[in-house]
Amino acid sequence: MNIKDIQIKDFNYPLDDERIAKHPLAEREKCKLLFYRNGEIQDLHFYDVPRLLPEKATLVYNNTRVINARLRFRKPNGGATIEIFCLEPVAPRDYAQIFQTTGECSWLCFVGNSKRWKTGALAQCIDVNGTEVELAASRGEQRGNAFVINFTWNNSDVTFASLLEAIGEIPIPPYLNRSTEESDSEDYQTVYSHIKGSVAAPTAGLHFTDEVLAECDKRGITRRELTLHVGAGTFQPVKSENIGEHAMHTEFISVDRSLLEDLINAEGNVIAVGTTSVRTLESLYYIGITLMNNPDASEEELRVKQWAPYEKEYCTPTRDALQAIITHLDNNNLDRYIGSTQIMIAPSFKFRIIRGMITNFHQPQSTLLLLVSAFVDGKWKEMYDHALDNGYRFLSYGDSSLLLR
Repeated sequence: MNIKDIQIKDFNYPLDDERIAKHPLAEREKCKLLFYRNGEIQDLHFYDVPRLLPEKATLVYNNTRVINARLRFRKPNGGATIEIFCLEPVAPRDYAQIFQTTGECSWLCFVGNSKRWKTGALAQCIDVNGTEVELAASRGEQRGNAFVINFTWNNSDVTFASLLEAIGEIPIPPYLNRSTEESDSEDYQTVYSHIKGSVAAPTAGLHFTDEVLAECDKRGITRRELTLHVGAGTFQPVKSENIGEHAMHTEFISVDRSLLEDLINAEGNVIAVGTTSVRTLESLYYIGITLMNNPDASEEELRVKQWAPYEKEYCTPTRDALQAIITHLDNNNLDRYIGSTQIMIAPSFKFRIIRGMITNFHQPQSTLLLLVSAFVDGKWKEMYDHALDNGYRFLSYGDSSLLLR
């Protein structure tokens, strides 16, 4: 079957609201863990992960940090509330730069209640560490179902990061069916998050505690980081009948040169924490292939297109593809690769980098479920039926699974 003809209805299952975890467990590492290996399932706990990982494994996780991306403005004279949801930087485009910007910046944003905001700027006064700052938002061009929003503020000593901390809300997933609570500011972050930029958490990592990570170290597990800033598209189910009509959103990725070297030397023992890490790691192969064919490829040419893995049969060894990225960095005096990916991982995908993954239980008819199915050779239904029959909690704050090949 052509990959684009896969029917999303074949990836459905019954998920009642009471099965969706609304909050994490107080002790995160005590959540249930479905351990899947060679077609067999065991019911364990997340604190068992360190002893289950292969000897000399390299554990790779996403260090992105969720930002307070949801802002609320009220129109003058008690008018309608307008919600602005920051998606990705426009000017400046670099994530690190935009958070340190003072005075003015632009973001691509979803706008809630946009019909009530036809003209003019929205403004409000904010207390930022004891200093009153006026923040204004004006609407620019429309891009798809989002708008470019220009933010300006009247204090050159205040960064945009400080404004978000003062006024913004953590954007918890809509399927939790509740408002953001104060506890989400901590609960919806991994213990190792430190690179700001995501509007959704890489939730597979929420179960890790300092104690679990220390046990990984004790057992000789190599721990490495990468960055993929998770976009709002992660919440969007596939609405078309076949996946060929579904457009994957573009995601920012950042990978250190030293991680590329570790991947070459990992001898097939790479374990990805979460689907975001899987997408980043597997994208590297196709970035390397592009550089081997065109060392001077542009940023757009290096963006991993949605269907690139399925366009032809690739025979290049993984080591050679990764080395091509290292060579590219060295030739340009860079210590990290920064790019983007739209990769679609679905049944028939050939995994080049990872041997295993840690992941939560995902929404029905989602691209994340397609990814899991690809990794377990289509046996996702057996896993999910087992989880439903044995009281597992689902989605972002729910239980976990460790899948090994």
